[in-house]
Amino acid sequence: MVMKEGDCNFVAPQGISSVVKHYLKQSGAEVSFRHCVTQINLRNGKWEVFKETGSPEQFDFVVLTMPVPQILQLQGDFVNLISEYQRQQLESVSYSSRYALGLFYEAGMKIDVPWAGQYITSNPCIRFVSIDNKKRNIESSEIGPSLVVHTTVPFGVTYLEHSIEHVQELILQQLENILPGLPPPVATTCYKWRHSQVTSGTTSCSGQMTLHRKPFLVCGGDGFAQSNFDGCITSALCLLEALRNHIYT
Repeated sequence: MVMKEGDCNFVAPQGISSVVKHYLKQSGAEVSFRHCVTQINLRNGKWEVFKETGSPEQFDFVVLTMPVPQILQLQGDFVNLISEYQRQQLESVSYSSRYALGLFYEAGMKIDVPWAGQYITSNPCIRFVSIDNKKRNIESSEIGPSLVVHTTVPFGVTYLEHSIEHVQELILQQLENILPGLPPPVATTCYKWRHSQVTSGTTSCSGQMTLHRKPFLVCGGDGFAQSNFDGCITSALCLLEALRNHIYT
């Protein structure tokens, strides 16, 4: 719906996470998931990082790329090491909130629409619907179709603290208006996307913010560039340059 002359847009058939997995595999890095960082302390010239579970670990340098509000929730020495100006810059970053609902159907079920994805402009709840297997071009007689629904920003803000069950029921009611007669799914997943897209980023740094130099602590992400895939790449390149400068100087 939003096309500019000369633009060339791409789709990742296996999902955008496949791009990340590709580069992680190429890097040879050891990756650990589901470790929620709670505090960062200075210990003997290194960063000691605490998690919700397990023992703390020490690192020569730390790169933070979570949503900015989550950076500000970190505890420990980190709280007193960033300057007041840096804190103000971080606090100025804001995000929209949305819900995403996935519906999964039995093999052989057909969702009879002529599109793979559709922006919805006339519904107070739903902004985007995609027939996900069709969008990814992986239609199969052995795998049932799946449907993904994203809510509008105003809906996400209004129902941000409501129960997932209540929100899912509201989305399903509105989905019936858009796609009447949908068969009941065999499974559903509703996800609260508290930090969806950056609505206002930092104003005085480009791509990254160095919070501490010795030991090195830097943060980045689309909150420090622009809220799209290009913004993430821009920030990643700026983080890489900052790390190179730190390591080789």
